[in-house]
Formats: sequence, structure tokens, C-alpha cells
Amino acid sequence: MANALDIPRIVVAATGSGVGKTTATVALMGALRARGLKVAPFKCGPDYLDPTYHQRAAGIRSHNLDGWMMHRDGVVATFAHASRGADVAVIEGMMGLFDSATPTSDEGSTAEIAKWLDAPVLLVHDASGIARTISAIAAGFARFDPAVRLAGLICNRVGSRGHLDLLRAAEPEVPIVGGFPEQSDLAFPERHLGLLMADEAAVPQSRLDGWGRLAAEWLDLDAILAIARSAPPLDDVAQRASQSPTQAKCRIGIAFDDAFHFYYEDNLNRLRALGAELVNFSPSRDRTLPDVDGLYFGGGYPEALARELSSNAQMLDAIRKFAARGGVIYAECGGLMYLSESIRTLDGTTWPMAALIPGVAVMSDRLQALGYAEITTRRESILGPAGTSFRGHQFRYSTLRRDEGENEIECIYDVKPRWGANAFAEGYRRRHVLASYVHAHWASNPKVAENLVGACASNRRGV
Repeated sequence: MANALDIPRIVVAATGSGVGKTTATVALMGALRARGLKVAPFKCGPDYLDPTYHQRAAGIRSHNLDGWMMHRDGVVATFAHASRGADVAVIEGMMGLFDSATPTSDEGSTAEIAKWLDAPVLLVHDASGIARTISAIAAGFARFDPAVRLAGLICNRVGSRGHLDLLRAAEPEVPIVGGFPEQSDLAFPERHLGLLMADEAAVPQSRLDGWGRLAAEWLDLDAILAIARSAPPLDDVAQRASQSPTQAKCRIGIAFDDAFHFYYEDNLNRLRALGAELVNFSPSRDRTLPDVDGLYFGGGYPEALARELSSNAQMLDAIRKFAARGGVIYAECGGLMYLSESIRTLDGTTWPMAALIPGVAVMSDRLQALGYAEITTRRESILGPAGTSFRGHQFRYSTLRRDEGENEIECIYDVKPRWGANAFAEGYRRRHVLASYVHAHWASNPKVAENLVGACASNRRGV
């Protein structure tokens, strides 16, 4: 089968959020890697933080697979591209197995990804305080959608080996392939957007190694590998064009440090494939910009490093000068906050920022926006002509507040939330600067990445 992809694969899903799905996934990846297997990691949904744990556990970058933002072809192509050459692919789900962008279908759910990839599913459940009920849970999930192949259960937070044996004695129709005891000393740290980014400072290697050892002790890894290997070849897999230009078309600076690190790896790979050389830099630590034709500021936690960002006057001045001479700048969420006039943190302190976008990014202790959105541009921009459409996601605790009638700026996005809210104007543009709270996924419209690279390449030529 010339266009078939034959790779063992498994989806680690859950009965709901907070039952230990990420921990189980990271533990499984670590244990498989310790066996000498090359693990290709993936995350269902728009999450940026769980993939950083995958990278630490598997040793390679994790890719998001989002049914609503990427569509089926985008999901399958990204999976094929990122898993080729691996021994096994481990795909972490989102929320509960059947939770999705709507309450009436599997659109955007883990179940949808499992069906598109024809991948068997392991279901993680918090088994503390239950016994025979595990059989009812297994029966309900196994029969709800026959097209989803539920192949095993992982019982998290069991009280003991005896508790795990008791759960097996209940004879659920889906086999129990292991479980984990409560391990508070190995718990991953969290803050308002979820887990902390899995850098060495926040998550010591000893913690990840500990979970890998627990997986080797408490999971039936041979049974799990047999389930993964039962996945049939994926037929008619469209291969993404592999472009290796002899000379880069442009250089794009990627803001990457403790303040900015929310990027879809697929987006970055698209830029690379189109001929962009990506150069990381740190707005909080570096004093000068790299020699680039465009800047890309992703999301993250600029409010947590507001002092460092605001006090780095040399970098702020370099970014203003870059914009003044027509440099291309694209920013999302935390990047928008950094390009605004200032960030006001929860303690009431106002920290001056780049002031390329009028308004103050005001932090709140409550979520200000959450969910998918479809964007259509009203005007031509660095992302393409007027009428360019793409999909994205919002998850933020800040709001950009602007004084009415002062420092007006053009909003070129029509943003249509996927569920439960009215459409609104956003997408702040000033010359070649474009910033928004929406995290875009360019698999929804690959032309957007092409247009951004084209804008940066034109900037390089001085067009």
C-alpha cells in the first residue's frame, strides 16, 4: 500500500477531566521509551501545556490533533508526518472521551480522532472509592459508540494492589491493563491555565522518571503494546509535501522563553516547510533582536514575567524600531498583551510594554474567554487577502481595555465563536503588525502560513 501508514498507535482517553489522563500518558511514554522504543507523542485538542510534558517523556516534540480546527485531512496528514519512523504513537485525549465542540456530536472530540486514526483506546478513570462500579463504567463507554474501539482500562488512584485486584475481579467487559496508586509527591505543578510548562525548573527529571518507573511496575506494558499493534494500517494517507529549499526565503524570529511558549508545532513546521528559517529569541532576557524579516509572538504567561519584560527597555525599543521600518509582526494572546501599551497584573500594578497596539491588557482572576472560533478577515493583511478564513481557539484571563475614541486602531477580524456567543470584531492591525487573542491553527487554511511567509520574504527584499 503505497499510501498506507502502518504504525502501532493508541489513544489514552478519560472518563472526564481531572482523573489523571496526562499523568498516565506521560508515565506510559516514559516507560515505553525506557524499553528503547521511539515514541511519537500527540495531544488531542488545543492544549499547549500537556505537549511540553510529552516532549520531556518521549524526547521529541508533541503535535496537537484537533478535529474542529484541523479537519480530518489535516489531522491524518499531521499524524502521518510526525509519527513516521516511530515504533509506537501515543495520543493523549482531551476532557472526557466523548466531550466535544458541541453537546450533540463527536465533532472535535477525542472519540473523533480515535475513529479518524482507527486507533484503539485506553480509558483512564479515577477508581478511588469504587469497586464493581468499574464494570458499569466500562460497559457504558464501550457501548456508547461502537465505532470507537475501547480496548483497555487504566484505574488511577487505586488504594493498593489489592484494590486493583478487586477491580479486576469485577470482570469489566473491557480488560484492566493496570493502574496507579496516589503519588502526591510526584504530582505535576499547576496554575491558572492548567499545568506549568514542563521545564526543568518546574518539573525535575526525577519526577518524570518516577512516573515512568511506576508505569513499568503497575501497567501491563506488553498488553498495551499488543493493543497498539492491533491498529490496522491507515490507508490513503496524503503525504505533506516535503520542501527543503536550498536557500531560506526569510528568517522569522520566534519569541520563546518563560513568557512566550504557546505554539502549535504543526504551525512552526508549516513555516519551516515553506522556506522560513525560525530563530528563537527571548523578549525577557535578550537585549537585541536577531537579524530577521518577521517576528512571531505566541501565547504564554507575560503577566508572570511582566517586571522582566517591562524593564527590558532595549528589547522593547528594538521591537518598536522593527515595526517602524515596516517589519512584519504577528502576535497571539500573550503576544498581543506584550504588544499593548501595558499589562495590569492582579495586584493592580501597571507594567509598560511595547505600545504597538493601543490599550491595556488587564488581568482578571476569572476566565475571560474560552472556546473555538472561526475568523474571517475584513481587509488584506499579512495573513492574506480580505475574506481569508481560518479557525482558532481562545483561553485567556485578560481583556484588552481601550479608551473609546482614543488611539483608534483597525480591527480586521470578524470572530465567530463556535458556541454560545455573538460574533465580534477583533484582530488589531497597524501597518504590518497584526495581533489577536485567538490562537490560530493553520491546518484549517494552509494558505495563511504561505501568506505570512510571503509577507516576511517581501520584507526581506524590501518590497
